[in-house]
Amino acid sequence: MSSSNLDQTTTDHWVQEVATIARAAGKEIMQVYQTGDFGTTTKADNSPLTQADLRAHHVIVAGLQALAPDIPVLSEESADIAFDERSRWRRYWLVDPLDGTKEFLSRNGEFTVNIALIDAHVPVLGVVYAPARDVLYQGSPQGAFRIDNGGAPERIGVVTSAASPLRIVGSRSHRGDSLDAVLQRIGEHSLLAIGSSLKLCRVAEGSADFYPRLGPTSEWDTAAAHAVVLAAGGEVTDTKGQPLRYNTKAELLNPHFLVYGDRTRNWVELVR
Repeated sequence: MSSSNLDQTTTDHWVQEVATIARAAGKEIMQVYQTGDFGTTTKADNSPLTQADLRAHHVIVAGLQALAPDIPVLSEESADIAFDERSRWRRYWLVDPLDGTKEFLSRNGEFTVNIALIDAHVPVLGVVYAPARDVLYQGSPQGAFRIDNGGAPERIGVVTSAASPLRIVGSRSHRGDSLDAVLQRIGEHSLLAIGSSLKLCRVAEGSADFYPRLGPTSEWDTAAAHAVVLAAGGEVTDTKGQPLRYNTKAELLNPHFLVYGDRTRNWVELVR
């Protein structure tokens, strides 16, 4: 199937194939998870790298190259591609083979496989798979869906009128003072601390109203779940209200960002 003609038939087919690839990567991760022998090393940025990251990376890259040989793959575990080369890509796969390595190491099940297709700086297709829970989220032009335990896909959507008190999601491993300041400004709320890209998926499925991320993330951390949020009718913006974009600069770090479904509220004002 040619990548130059990305119609809905193509993306409908691809999202199913990508879900299969994500499940295969999840199987590799769970084999390591169940042994307890993670083979952990430390990367240049002091973040942990396990055998599960590497095994999932190889499965995903091989699967995506077989699916669409002419679309490049940018993975967290092979991210040293010069911006001079990347900047010429209109379309590419953006992958985090194991998002939430700290959650993996602490064995709380809140880690995911993230695979996104970026087209003209926008995530147009995304699959987020939580292998320890066997929950898969997918977003594409046909909509956003959640699949539990390999069952039937259930269509999901954001809440377009936020609850009271507000249901907020925040990071389990990376909570900071800036989030506490926002929560103080919001007043009465409930806070769910959860790991990995599952936070964006909570907003996408309508079980949370707002996810303010006021700490560092990389583009591969968010892209797949961002696609799910968009397909579910939500928004992911920077703190000025501009849509989050991918592969626009040499560094692969995101700005601080906001995830929500209710467009009638001024979320930007809450974090200013």
